[in-house]
Amino acid sequence: MKAAGKSRISIEPKARSIIHGHGRGWVFSPKDLGHLGDPRSIAMALTRLSRKGVVRKLAHGLYDYPVKHPVLGTVAPSADAIARALVGRDAIRLQPAGAYAANLLGLSEQIPAKVVFLTDGRTRKVRVGAKEIILQHTTPRQMATAGRKSGLVIQALRHIGKRHTDQTVVSKLRRQITPADRKVIKKDLHLAPAWVSAVLREISKDEAGA
Repeated sequence: MKAAGKSRISIEPKARSIIHGHGRGWVFSPKDLGHLGDPRSIAMALTRLSRKGVVRKLAHGLYDYPVKHPVLGTVAPSADAIARALVGRDAIRLQPAGAYAANLLGLSEQIPAKVVFLTDGRTRKVRVGAKEIILQHTTPRQMATAGRKSGLVIQALRHIGKRHTDQTVVSKLRRQITPADRKVIKKDLHLAPAWVSAVLREISKDEAGA
């Protein structure tokens, strides 16, 4: 029993070192510290670190090493940081969608109160403080472009709609497309609705118009 107790205690400084190494703003789950020991020992170490104010428990199985602002105080974690932690914890894929996708691409100044991600996992909601993240199960076709610029553009355009996708939108997107993005987008044209595919074709043209 004594040996087990020593093992649990020894995890705390190692966990603290890893957390500090990732820097403030890191959102993680106990699974990210799984190599340090058994789940119960890791949970106890995180409980102690939480009580000491080193980490903050956000939701069941989610913690962060919070950002401290001199004026605003403790800052809420970003939706992207939470999403990355969920991907690692639950072994799922996520694709930003709706107003959040449009905001990420600078096509909308609206910061949605509810952030939507498409997923190949189950549909559920994750609430972190005032922020609500909705994981919406979708089809393999919708997830085929997850993690790629083409996927983000497709979802943003779906949200904006054909009627509001004008030359200003096309120009904003073109400025964000790298040569590597162009190649991927051209391969993904068949995965988008016809009108979105036409926009993708336009923004993926190189300087020669090809």
